[in-house]
Amino acid sequence: MIWITIGLMAAIVFISCYLFLEPKLPLKLNKHSLQFLSYAAPAVLTAIIAPLVLVKEQALYLSIDNNYLVGAIIACLLAYFTRNTLLTVVVSMGIFFFVL
Repeated sequence: MIWITIGLMAAIVFISCYLFLEPKLPLKLNKHSLQFLSYAAPAVLTAIIAPLVLVKEQALYLSIDNNYLVGAIIACLLAYFTRNTLLTVVVSMGIFFFVL
């Protein structure tokens, strides 16, 4: 039963991705749908990163001693001011590993 559930979930994910990625299919989204979908990646990344940065031992950990929080703030500021993804990733990783 578990393998059937896993197979069905994989098929659903594959079909839903295939509909948007296959250029031969006549599926076109309007401007509002495309704008709505542009928020999906930041929302997913925020949902993944926020618990790692803000939670320690099942409690909210907002302190200057939280290296993850300091690194995340530095990375956000770098991304905002430089608008360069590669520079943001390299510099924020270097600061996190060597300074914090």
